[in-house]
Formats: sequence, C-alpha cells, structure tokens
Amino acid sequence: MGFKVVIPARYASTRLPAKPLLDLGGRPMIQWVIDAACRSAADEVLVATDDERIAAAASDPRAPGRSLAVMTRADHMSGTDRIAEVAQLRGWDGRTVVVNVQGDEPQLPPQLIDQVASLLDRHADAAIATLCTPITSVHEFLDPNVVKVVTGRGSVALYFSRAPIPWHRDGAVHGLASQTSILGAQRHLGIYAYRVDALRTLTAMPPSDLEVTEKLEQLRALQAGMKLVVGIAATQPPAGVDTEGDAARVRASLGSRAP
Repeated sequence: MGFKVVIPARYASTRLPAKPLLDLGGRPMIQWVIDAACRSAADEVLVATDDERIAAAASDPRAPGRSLAVMTRADHMSGTDRIAEVAQLRGWDGRTVVVNVQGDEPQLPPQLIDQVASLLDRHADAAIATLCTPITSVHEFLDPNVVKVVTGRGSVALYFSRAPIPWHRDGAVHGLASQTSILGAQRHLGIYAYRVDALRTLTAMPPSDLEVTEKLEQLRALQAGMKLVVGIAATQPPAGVDTEGDAARVRASLGSRAP
C-alpha cells in the first residue's frame, strides 16, 4: 500500500510565532517532524507552507539540499485546506491516501503514520481514519484541551468533543469535579489519513455548526455523514509543542542527539 504524507506548516501562531522554526536540539522543529515522516513507509513526504522561511528549512534527509516544500496559498483556514491544495497541485488520484502529520509533533513515532494509513486502507468504505489512546486520569478527562472521541460498532466515530465523554452519571454524584469514572474514555490524536476524494469533499463544504461550536474540524465530516474510523494507537506518542514549556521539555528530551 502506497501513501503520501503532507505536513502543513504556517509561520503565524497565536501562542508561538514561527513555531515550525523553533530551535530544538540545534535544528528547526519542522526538520524533526520531516525526519519522523521519512522514517515511515510513505512513498512521498511533503511540507505544505506559504512561508519561504519554512520552505527553506524543509530539507529532505534522504537527499541533502533537496527541498520538500510545496508553496500554497496564504488564505487557507486550516491545514486540511492546505493539504487539499497540495493534492490538487500534484494531480493526485481521488483514491490516493494522504496522511496529515501535524508540524508541531517533533517526536511522533513513525509507526503511527503507517498505522493510520493502513487503517484507512483496510476500511474501503471509510473516508477518514484517525487514532486515539485511552484516557488514564480524571484530570485528563475533564481537560477541555484534551479532545475525546466516542466510537461505535466497527470503531466508527460517533462524536468528538472537548467535553468529558462518555459521561458516567453514577460516577459524579456531587457534580462535574466529583467524577470518579473514566471507563471507556478515549483521547483523540490529531493525525488523520484521508482519501483525496474525501479531502475534496470536506474542504468544499463550509464549517458546520458543531465544528464552529466545539472548534473541531472533524465534526464537519461527521455532520456531513462521512465515515471516520478510529484505531487505538499502537504506541503512546509524546505530547506536541504548543507552548515554550513544551519546547523546553522536548529540548531536554532530544538534547543534542543526532536525528
């Protein structure tokens, strides 16, 4: 099974401006992400950006001096839109599988890239595949920054939310903060595999009302009736980089080791 990886990367960031270029162990963060993607089974890895500084840093570790950047429009509202433009520019067939790897995941295990691509390949009737991990604490369960997913038969996504779902009524007899049960709770990981036809469909639609309410783009697909299949991640990925504290943690982990 062949598939593509596209890493959407923009210079602007509310919390961390120029985030893809953050120095981690002497190298820009985007390069760590590229290296991880290139260790997957993908037959092509690209960086979708609208910034020449990021493009200059997007080097192919397998061919020094070769850029992996594809320049895209500056007016995209999401990374998904940016990836859809790359698919159009490259003329990819509608059945082509594309994995969206976030540009702020410098320690993403390559096996998760392979896993999500394989998951979509095995579910011919699914439009999108993604991954999750079990939630292990009540604190994580109640955190609105942790996106939860509930699945049904065949591991098909029923709903994604920032709210704590599924909610155990009998585990919280004294209100929200008294919840003691996290049985069945799953944390959604922001890695997706799409077929190009699904990308085209998704990005041609306006944001849905649930998407706007929860600020979760995947709800657009669910409201449109698209099938999302969810797998349990084969390994627990380290957290990504959203703050300076996250960057410091990753620097301590990476140190000055070679990629």
